[in-house]
Amino acid sequence: MTRIEFHFNTQERLVHTCRLLRKARSQGFRVGVVGEPSTLQRLNQALWSFSETEFLAHCTAEDPPLVQEASALFLGEQAMHRPDLTVLVNLGDQVPAAYERFERLIEVVANDEHGRSEARNRWKYYKTQGFDLVQHDLSKKSET
Repeated sequence: MTRIEFHFNTQERLVHTCRLLRKARSQGFRVGVVGEPSTLQRLNQALWSFSETEFLAHCTAEDPPLVQEASALFLGEQAMHRPDLTVLVNLGDQVPAAYERFERLIEVVANDEHGRSEARNRWKYYKTQGFDLVQHDLSKKSET
């Protein structure tokens, strides 16, 4: 069964996602990220610049097939069709299609009323599907 985690109260959602992806890569996970195209575009830019000393290699559907095959981080809805990815990060408002095929789903919640409201709806949906949910309250942690 898919492990579903919610990351709430992050001060900077895209920076938190970059750190999360860096950690997942260091642990050998292959990760897909889904969300609104504008959000994924901003994440794409953030992955190039969130740290002065490192870069997180990633790709999108627009990249050549060889780049896509070599990349362990994939941004975009096409991630749902990549059997090599085991972790899915959702930056969108909707429950991602086919989320149950992943070992792990991480919901990074926007720190505004709209983001929290949509996250509550997804939380309720997953609960009705019988998932045990894990909550990470980032206001209680330092985001380093």
